[in-house]
Amino acid sequence: MKRHFNIYVYGRVQMVGFRFHAKAKAERFGVVGFSRNESDGSVYIEAEGHGKSLKRFIEWCKKGPMFANVKRVEVKERKKLKNFNGFKITF
Repeated sequence: MKRHFNIYVYGRVQMVGFRFHAKAKAERFGVVGFSRNESDGSVYIEAEGHGKSLKRFIEWCKKGPMFANVKRVEVKERKKLKNFNGFKITF
């Protein structure tokens, strides 16, 4: 069953390629959605996929790419799917 999550990633997550690495990981895990930088320095992600794939993606978000320093991740499940087509980086 497909699920939808809103993911908020805090710490040193901008200017380290977080969104671009998230896109690559999402595509590898079969997750669709988008990521964007927020004005408070965090990264916001909406992700949809199936159980194990989403779990792997969320676990990656807790670490991020090499130069990131993730301090906190908030994950909120939403009931309504948006049926994204691919994974995009928005600005």
